[in-house]
Amino acid sequence: MLKTLANFSSLAAISTTMLSMVGVPVATAVTTADVIVVVDESGSMYNEHEWLGSMIPDLDEALQNDGVTNNRFGLVGFGSSLSTGYLGRSIPVGGSFFGTSAQFVTATNTLVHPGGFEDGYSAIDFALSNYSFRPGAAVKMILVTDEDRDNGNSSLNFTNILAALQRGSSPDDDILLNTVIDANFIGDALGISSNGKSYTADGMGGFNTTQLPSLSGIVTSSFRNTQMDYVDLALASGGAVWNLNKLRDGGLNATSFSNAFIDIKVEEITQSPEPVPERTSTLALVGLGVLGSMLGLPKQK
Repeated sequence: MLKTLANFSSLAAISTTMLSMVGVPVATAVTTADVIVVVDESGSMYNEHEWLGSMIPDLDEALQNDGVTNNRFGLVGFGSSLSTGYLGRSIPVGGSFFGTSAQFVTATNTLVHPGGFEDGYSAIDFALSNYSFRPGAAVKMILVTDEDRDNGNSSLNFTNILAALQRGSSPDDDILLNTVIDANFIGDALGISSNGKSYTADGMGGFNTTQLPSLSGIVTSSFRNTQMDYVDLALASGGAVWNLNKLRDGGLNATSFSNAFIDIKVEEITQSPEPVPERTSTLALVGLGVLGSMLGLPKQK
């Protein structure tokens, strides 16, 4: 019996080594993030542009406090009345596509707000097509708009935009989308995450968290097709949805909104989803088969 146990320990160690050699994925802590903000440049969005300039440095500080450093921030505008770029345009951050949170603040001052045709899908597509993300970085996207989608490119739809956000074979590669949109949620929530957590203002600038039984019926009202365009997309991506009207309330509600938003973004970035295992290699299967035969395990018929 003791000899059998000794053999088992040795063979288990060999099998573990073989599995690691063939690339079975191992979860690792995120140490840096690429965050890209895609924001509506229509005439009603001035206050949201200012909010982004104050929120991003706070988000960066919170990430650094959790050990996520050297973070990069990008900015894409859409919906402006400019002759070009109304479906998406790059706003330089520190003279490049990405920069520091301090450089992001300066970049928000170059956003415009005289537009009126807002196609968030085209803007997301623009961002994904023109921005390169670092290997190993957590990549997150924030979309801010107060209208539903105006379709400026009929080749883009919910399905292919979601597929573009879901990069690679592992959820670790996915780009989680958070949308700040004109939608009201059940329980007067500030926002709701894809795992069914609801965040509500506590009246003191903080927030409370409640676990919802499901995501069914969470939208009580929204601007035109906002739910189908942006709520469903964000939740399907694994991200979260946020009620822009709570931010526009100002005062303690706006403070609660920002605090909840930052906390959830930090949680998304620092708590990566479990990786989906790659297909097991022949070598690993052989190793496990040898292990089973040497231990005298019964064969399956």
